[in-house]
Amino acid sequence: MEIKSLILGPVSTNCYFLINSKTKETILIDPADRADQIIAKISGEQLMPVAILLTHGHFDHIMAVEEVARTYSIPYYICDSEAELMEQPDLNGAFLVRENISVRRDRLVKDKEILELAGCVVEVLHTPGHTAGSVCYYIEDEKALFSGDTLFCKSVGRTDLPTGNSEVLLESISERLLCLPEETHVYPGHGMATTIGYEKKNNPYLSRNY
Repeated sequence: MEIKSLILGPVSTNCYFLINSKTKETILIDPADRADQIIAKISGEQLMPVAILLTHGHFDHIMAVEEVARTYSIPYYICDSEAELMEQPDLNGAFLVRENISVRRDRLVKDKEILELAGCVVEVLHTPGHTAGSVCYYIEDEKALFSGDTLFCKSVGRTDLPTGNSEVLLESISERLLCLPEETHVYPGHGMATTIGYEKKNNPYLSRNY
C-alpha cells in the first residue's frame, strides 16, 4: 500500500489517499475541501476510489465528501454517534467560517468494526474526546493509524467545540492508541506524521505512566 496526501481547506486539513499499489484501488480519508483538486489527483494518478472514511464530522474534514462520493458512486463511512454532528452546522463548527455546511449520513460504523476495502483490513477505533463520535482507522498490516484530530505530532485535538471533552480525549488516547505497537505510523488530520513511540516519549499532553 502507498499513502499520499493533499493539504486542503481553510485550516490546512490532511486528506489521505491509501492506494493499493497493484490494483490502484484507493481509500480516501477526510476529503476536506476542493473536490476539484481531489478529482484531479485521482485522474492524474489513474486511481480507483472505492470508499471514503471520515474520522469525524467537523466541517474542515467533510466539505468535499458528497461531491467526491457522487462523482465515483462510492460510499462514505462515519461513526454512528457522529452522524448528527456532521449534519448540523451549529455542531460541526461551520460557524467558525460563517458557512452553512451539512453532510447527510451514509454508511455508519461502530467501534471495533472491521472494514475490508481496497485489499486492506481496516479496524475502526472509537476515540471520543475531540468529538463524541471521533474515530481512528487502524491498519495493522500497514502499521498505520489515521488519527483524525484525536492525536497529533506532539499535541492532541481541541475539545472546546460541541461534544468535546478533554478528560475523555486523553483517556481515549491512553487506552485505545498508546497500546498500539510503538512503530505504528500516525497520520493526523493536521500537521506532520508521527509514530506511537515518538508520542509516548515527546507529547507534552500525555502521561508518562505506561
